[in-house]
Order: sequence, then structure tokens, then C-alpha cells
Amino acid sequence: MAHRRPNLPDFPWDTIADDIALAHRHPDGACDLSVGTPVDPTPDIGQRALTGAADSPGYPTVAGTPAMQQAIIDYLQNRWRSVSLSPQAIMATIGSKEFVAQAPWLLGVGLGATVVIPEVAYPTYEVGAVMVGARVVRADHPDALAGVTPDLIWLNSPSNPTGAVMSAADLAGWVEFARSVPAVLAVDECYGEFGWQADPVSVLDPRVNGGSLEGLIACFSLSKRSNLAGYRAGFLAGDPGIVQAMLGVRKHLGMMVPTPVQAAMVALLGDQGHVERQRQLYLDRRSRLSAALLAAGFRIDQSQAGLYLWTTRGDSGRQAAHWLASRGLIVAPGDFYGPRGRDHVRIALTASDERIDQACARLVV
Repeated sequence: MAHRRPNLPDFPWDTIADDIALAHRHPDGACDLSVGTPVDPTPDIGQRALTGAADSPGYPTVAGTPAMQQAIIDYLQNRWRSVSLSPQAIMATIGSKEFVAQAPWLLGVGLGATVVIPEVAYPTYEVGAVMVGARVVRADHPDALAGVTPDLIWLNSPSNPTGAVMSAADLAGWVEFARSVPAVLAVDECYGEFGWQADPVSVLDPRVNGGSLEGLIACFSLSKRSNLAGYRAGFLAGDPGIVQAMLGVRKHLGMMVPTPVQAAMVALLGDQGHVERQRQLYLDRRSRLSAALLAAGFRIDQSQAGLYLWTTRGDSGRQAAHWLASRGLIVAPGDFYGPRGRDHVRIALTASDERIDQACARLVV
């Protein structure tokens, strides 16, 4: 019998290969503002913790070390006002993208099920649903789901790509709806440390969930917060019954965060100072790049938080991306993230100061 592969969408960046090549032909090289990969150093405290745990000959557990579990609990309660958490309510992940992609499968969502994602959304929410044969429905408010009975609902605040931030009241409305179905409500909060014009709120906050984690999962990452993308360090927290069920599956598959990475997570989650310093770097880059885009005739929409500017100049995102590529700038067309994004481009702040300054100079020539 022939193996049947899921009908996945095209990998988005493959569709702009010509614009990428055009940008690289710029005499001073390309400024790649298309992907949110950190470029600043991993904090020393994390590097020291990693090397200090380098002698780790035994297998780590899927659940993680007690020290890492406690560090996650302390971080969520101190930084995000989480309801009381037990070790059974948390789980480390090998970065956050692998969990986003595998969540439907880990939750037992399969063929014929329905997964709700935002109208404009990180592509992996859709990919995870397609992989298990689920139907994808895009919606930004429960009122848009009349007649739809979802099994899994994804939210993302702050949003990638738009930078929009959901209020506590809006999140609470989704919690109420998900529990009424019932459906699992998973909220991707990976950009939460970077609020500029609005303060992000976690679904773990009792103002949102009424003091209960029933049916809820929140997803976090150290990639942006701590420049730790290369370590693949993420975690989630939520309903202990749901977390433990997923943990049981992951045990069978040996999906373990390496012990040295867990040690780095402990050190970095316990230190907020490096986060504040990184915030200031991104804020400075955001201010310079925003001013240059406005001077070049772009409009910046939403973008209240996160590490991207969601911008348009009134034509299609593909046309704007080509115009920028002709100036040596690589950006992500908005239709990568759904049909509603087709008039925008996403521009990342995750470039060095030198490349940000180059980009600004090219925009205003």
C-alpha cells in the first residue's frame, strides 16, 4: 500500500525565492527582516548553566528535573499572575514550534475534527491540523463560530504576525466559549515579554480563567525572551489532566529536553534583568524602523507588542515585498498568514543594529 502524505501547503518562504535572490544582489548585501530569529548573544547566565551541566550521561525524564519544574512555576506565578500550579500542570517542550505542530495529535484530535485558528495566524497552527486530517476554521471571535463545534481552539497573544494583544475580557470570552463546547483552548503566549503599546495578559491569570485551569493550555518559549532559539527550550502550563495525558504520549516517544538545556532554563527563568535589557534593544530598533517605514509611505497597523511590524503601503503584500526586495530588504508577505493578511507585510525587529540602520537608510533614499 502506498504511503499517504498529508496535503500540506507550500512552505511559505519557498514562494518568495525570487525576491530573496533579488535582495541578495544589493551592493551592500541583504537585510533579512523576514524571520524572527534572535541575533543578540545568549545571556552569559544561560551559557554558564548549560556548560555547568555538560556532564549529563544519563537520560533526562520527559517531565523534567524538579528544579526546572519549580523554575517554570515560579516564573509563571511571579511574572504572569498564574493561578496556583502543581508540577502536574506543566511540561517542558523541545522549543514551542514542535508542540504547536503536534498539539492536535497529542490531544487526540484527528480525522473529521475541527481546529479553530486566528484569521491571520502563524502557519504551524494550520499545519498541525492538516497533519491529522482535521478541518481548519479561521475566526477571531466566538460569535463567528455559529454552528461550528471545535475540538481545539488556538489563540495567539501577542499575535505573530500582527502584534495584536487580546484584552483580559476578550480572553475570558474565549474561555467561556471553549468550556461551553467543550473544546481545549490553547493560547500561544511566546511573545508575551514584549508589550509596547499594550500589556499582554496570560490565560493562566485568574482574571481570565476564573481561578480554574479547566480545558486550558498556555504555551511559552525562551527563544525570544532569552535569545535561546538554538537551545530549543519551551514549556507549557494548564489543565493537569490534559498536560499529563500529553506527557504520557511523549514518554513513549522519548521527547525529552536535554538536561543541560533544562539547567539553562532554570537560570534564565530566574533572571528578569536580561529580559529587560533585551526589551530595550528591541524597543530602540522598533522606533528607528517604524519612523523609516512611515517616512517611506507605509502605514503600521496593530503591532502593539511582539517582535514584528505589521505594515502596508496600500498595495498587495506581495507587491510591497518585491519593492522592499529591490532595496535589499527581505520581508514576509502577509498572505503567508492567511487570506486576510494579503495587503500587509511582516517586518521583523530581530536584526542587528547595523542591519536595522542599513534598512532604515534604504527605505528613505
